[in-house]
Amino acid sequence: MGIEIERKFLLKNDSWKNKADKGTSIKQGYLNSNKHRTVRVRIAGASGFLTIKGKNEHLTRQEFEYDIPLEEALSLLELCEKPIIEKTRFIVSDHGNDWEVDVFGGENEGLLLAEIELKSEEQALTTPNWIGEEVSTDERYYNSSLIANPFKNW
Repeated sequence: MGIEIERKFLLKNDSWKNKADKGTSIKQGYLNSNKHRTVRVRIAGASGFLTIKGKNEHLTRQEFEYDIPLEEALSLLELCEKPIIEKTRFIVSDHGNDWEVDVFGGENEGLLLAEIELKSEEQALTTPNWIGEEVSTDERYYNSSLIANPFKNW
């Protein structure tokens, strides 16, 4: 069984950019955005993925991700709930951790989030100086929630 343990944070400043990679364009949509389970289609760069996630139990949830052909991912995006989530993901290495910084576009323009995957909920974490408020359990910041209530409407 796949398990995801993730923490999510707002950003205090843009000093993360000094350590960021060139970024990857991501488009993702939800075939099912029920809070008890989500089924997501993602195109990251030139690769397609299908991901099934279970309900969050604090910071942990089941996660299953599969590579799918790009053409199928493009077709599946057409079936997804709207709007499609658009973002650029940057990988930023800091304190021995790889952070994912998402800069959202489209209906969620202006939203910036940093995520980090952990091995356990109790794992000690040193946060960089550009990390702000933790929003891990605030459902408004779940990508699946940004469909029904995009950031531009907040």
